[in-house]
This record gives sequence, structure tokens and C-alpha cells, in this order.
Amino acid sequence: MDDDGRVLLTKRSIPPFLDQWVMPGGKIDLGEPILEALKREVHEEVGLEVEVEGLIDVFEHLTPGDENCHFVILYYRCRPLYCDVVHNIHEVTEATWASSRELADYAMPAGARFILGKVFPEFSLNDNSEYC
Repeated sequence: MDDDGRVLLTKRSIPPFLDQWVMPGGKIDLGEPILEALKREVHEEVGLEVEVEGLIDVFEHLTPGDENCHFVILYYRCRPLYCDVVHNIHEVTEATWASSRELADYAMPAGARFILGKVFPEFSLNDNSEYC
């Protein structure tokens, strides 16, 4: 979250969550500490250096069927050291800073909605936006 209370959203150009808006993040490499992976992934996706402020919550996402995936997603509150975003076109088609009033306008997976509802209590989990 930036100093104006906005959250950084990225529109994914690769699976999982293709064409959905999510917060930057990704996989942890074998032997990599969780917070180092978070900082690396944010930098790789949007070119930002961040300060990690703490764990918000954990969300499990199951994709049964052909994909047969089970994600355990750790959501951390981070503060950018600067706000000039340069998104990686190989992973992200767009990146934007969004206020809590704008969040309902973005199609995002259930996990992102769940966490954003914790960060922004005024953000309703029962809106009419697309869920995954």
C-alpha cells in the first residue's frame, strides 16, 4: 500500500489467474526465504523495492480438474520505497494503483477479494464482480 492508501494491482498475462487483477507476487524458489521471495517477485513483476510490514492472512486456492493445482497464498502488507511502476510485460499486461473505492471495478480471484476486504473493510466481498 502506498502513502495515499492505494493498493498496487497487476493484470496477469500468464496463468494462474490469467487476465485477472491481483497483487504482485509469485512462487518461492527452493531454499529461498519467504520475504526474500516476496521482494524478488515484486521487483520482477513491477520494478519496485518494498518494505514488508507484516502478514495479513493466508488463502488457499484449489483448481480441481485438468489444472489440478493447490495454491497456498501468503498475503503480506508492503510499503513501496518509491511508486514508479515498470511492469514486466512477460507476466503483467497492466499495473495500476487503486483506491478502495475503485476495487469493485476490477475482475480478480476470490483470494485477492478476500484479502482486500481485510485491508479495506469498506470493500464488499458481495459485489457483482467476477470471481474465480
